[in-house]
Amino acid sequence: MARVWRVAIVAAIVACLSVTADAQRRRTPAKKKSAPPALAPPIKVAADIKCPSLLGAGVKTARTFCDVPAGRDPQQGVIVTLPPHAGPATLAFNLHARHMYSEQETRAGRGYSRYAAIIGVLAITGELISRAAVQAEFRTAADLYDRIAGGAGPGGVKAVAPAGDEAILIAIPAGVDQVSLLGETLDATTPAGHETMVLPGRPVAIVSNMTIEYRPVKKRAGG
Repeated sequence: MARVWRVAIVAAIVACLSVTADAQRRRTPAKKKSAPPALAPPIKVAADIKCPSLLGAGVKTARTFCDVPAGRDPQQGVIVTLPPHAGPATLAFNLHARHMYSEQETRAGRGYSRYAAIIGVLAITGELISRAAVQAEFRTAADLYDRIAGGAGPGGVKAVAPAGDEAILIAIPAGVDQVSLLGETLDATTPAGHETMVLPGRPVAIVSNMTIEYRPVKKRAGG
């Protein structure tokens, strides 16, 4: 008889606990996690640049070509201003070697040139963000990426011309609104000889086709 009572008491306790737990679940429903705010879709635009030495437009591509000078002062480089952006942005451009074309040297078989150039992408405050490099060889006019209009040479083109073509992508951190492109090193073998020394202000390479891809900063409601 005592055993029957013990079983009944245990059953009653279990039933009470179940009812209490069920009541608590009904009183305190689980909170739903709020969804993270949706990000704005990315936008790709032509870069807003300040070029200290604008070369001109390409005859074939119609791109604008710009010299990248050597140096360490970001204010003296190719300055790119970024739109307000949420998170990192992507700076894209094409990097070319800088060749001085001579029809006479080329026809005489003395036009061979080889270039290896490195440039830095810096925050306007001077911190290095990344580097980019291009290598190119020149033997004939067919090795030129494009010719630049506005010169006194045959066909109205300039002697300076882009050679080689490297597509570059640089991640720009959030909070950086201006960057500068500056030349770091140049290893050039030309009919004039071999040189590796680069003085501040001297063009090291050429850039073109600069774009920015970014997510715009969302405006606050009522703002």
